[in-house]
Amino acid sequence: MNLVLAVILGSLFGYTLYRVGATHADKIVDMLTLRDLSLAKTIILAIGLSSTVYFSGIALGVFDPSHLSVKGMYLGVILGGVLLGIGWALSGMCPGTGVTNLGAGRKDALFFVVGGLLGAGVFSALYEYLAAFGLFQAILGGKAALANPTETPWIAIIIGIAFVAAAILLPKRLPSHQDSVSSTQHL
Repeated sequence: MNLVLAVILGSLFGYTLYRVGATHADKIVDMLTLRDLSLAKTIILAIGLSSTVYFSGIALGVFDPSHLSVKGMYLGVILGGVLLGIGWALSGMCPGTGVTNLGAGRKDALFFVVGGLLGAGVFSALYEYLAAFGLFQAILGGKAALANPTETPWIAIIIGIAFVAAAILLPKRLPSHQDSVSSTQHL
């Protein structure tokens, strides 16, 4: 049953990514270069809504938070995040949108997904070697979180509501230099 549920939820997630434009490289690049924030608004809204609902459910005893765990902060996480960001900016795909694009039949997504799998394999093969350099030793206090799901879920609820408000208030486009030049020409 878990596999069936995973396929159904994964398919719904992929369809949603496609519908909001997250599978279009030009939308990703426009978001990352701050030319079009509509996709960023969608992402921020999704994070805010899901956090608010989930942590409200924890506070009300509807959801069990025992499976949640805060991942440790170490240099490898920072380097991995930088590599992911560079790959995302260059390809216009992250792991979720890469698989969605592969399902949609995009040939470039095949190279992206295969490259990601090869990268994960190389990382696994070199893990012990990389660990010898201290890449996986805790830094910046190790595990840190803004809220404890069992003790202070209300903090996460407030943060979730703030994300929803930010998504509503964030414009779809930031005013550009060209906009200010054209508005002064009309005076």
